[in-house]
Amino acid sequence: MASPILAALTAQVARNIEVEASAKTLIDGISTRVQEAVNAALALGASAEEMAPVQAEVDAMNASSIELAASVAANTPAAARR
Repeated sequence: MASPILAALTAQVARNIEVEASAKTLIDGISTRVQEAVNAALALGASAEEMAPVQAEVDAMNASSIELAASVAANTPAAARR
């Protein structure tokens, strides 16, 4: 019989993985929408210099998403990744 503490920990890890995956999806979605707005603004005549602060935020969101995904993958038991 499995330890109740181990069972609770396993359940919590599974919940965390789900929440982290949802967070990644959210970050990716926001990043994509902002990038599309930047691209549209550039296409309509905004300069790259004008859009640089917004582009920097898109880049930061993308980096955060990549970092989150790497952390989730690194901390997911091998059996759960198959």
